[in-house]
Amino acid sequence: MEDIARLAGVSKAAVSLALNGKPGIGAETRDRILQIAEENGYTHKARASVQEQTMKSLTFLAFANSGIVLEQYYQQPFFRELIHHIEERCRLSGFSLIYTSIEQEHFKEKIKALDEEKRSDGVILLGTNLDQAQIAAVADNISVPLVVLDNCFETLPVHFVAINNVMGAYQAGSHLCAAQHRNIGYIASNVRIHNFDERKRGFDAALRDNGLQVNGDAVFSVAPTILSSQEALKSQLTAYLESGRTLPTAFFCECDYIAISAIKTLAELGYRIPEDVSVIGFDNISEARIVSPELSTIHVAKERMAHLAVDLLLEAIASDDPAKTKITVDTRLVERHSTGVPLIALGS
Repeated sequence: MEDIARLAGVSKAAVSLALNGKPGIGAETRDRILQIAEENGYTHKARASVQEQTMKSLTFLAFANSGIVLEQYYQQPFFRELIHHIEERCRLSGFSLIYTSIEQEHFKEKIKALDEEKRSDGVILLGTNLDQAQIAAVADNISVPLVVLDNCFETLPVHFVAINNVMGAYQAGSHLCAAQHRNIGYIASNVRIHNFDERKRGFDAALRDNGLQVNGDAVFSVAPTILSSQEALKSQLTAYLESGRTLPTAFFCECDYIAISAIKTLAELGYRIPEDVSVIGFDNISEARIVSPELSTIHVAKERMAHLAVDLLLEAIASDDPAKTKITVDTRLVERHSTGVPLIALGS
């Protein structure tokens, strides 16, 4: 599977879905994987070996095509990295990993059906795009131990492993304030999730502690899953400038996708990054180092989160302790070349 994934330029998760005829990938991707497997002499075993049949397994469950989690979520940089680290931790712990994605429609029935199959010893639920009621419904209908990854609701009796989103956004805001920015804008996702709401809270707190606030007129909203420039953002910025207002000297973006898209959109409008406008993102995906200039961002310890999720789930499988654990993983600022001191502060 690793060989096929490398040749096809996809994750092992995608290969697993294709070879097992499972939903969650597009038809074109599935056909390419199967063709590469055939061309290179790989034969998928229709019946698992005795060792595979007795091997313990965990399920990675995602609600695809919902908000920020796309149908091919395993190709999105943030989730791709998480999945890779989960796979590695499972293998080292003697577990295989089963991938399952379900649609929002009739999800309760599908969760019950999944539980009745008894395919694995525990479930890691990707909680990024789920609200409190959805997570509670999954927990109520899953009989095996459950850990929710990349979200946290304090009042639910469920295991969670989450990002310290408030800290990360506070670090981003503090960084811009330390660089002498005073007119600061905000580029939000037009798809709202718990993580983004927490980031807004942390960023506002950082500016407030520095005697500032986000320029209320300079709050824009764009799609959170597009890496190219966006006409929607270009239109919003153009209308803002045509009204006679001055463009902020810095923007905080709720994720790296938005930040990279903003850099490209601002460049098309004739602005230099960071000389004219500083841009900072959140997540530290691999693409943050490829964009020009390299993106200043908030690093999310994805490997640490993945390992904690697997370890917490294995502990829950082995223990009868009803007490649940909520783990929040801290972030750190990664300063690259998309942020700097504004020209007005340099006297230029």
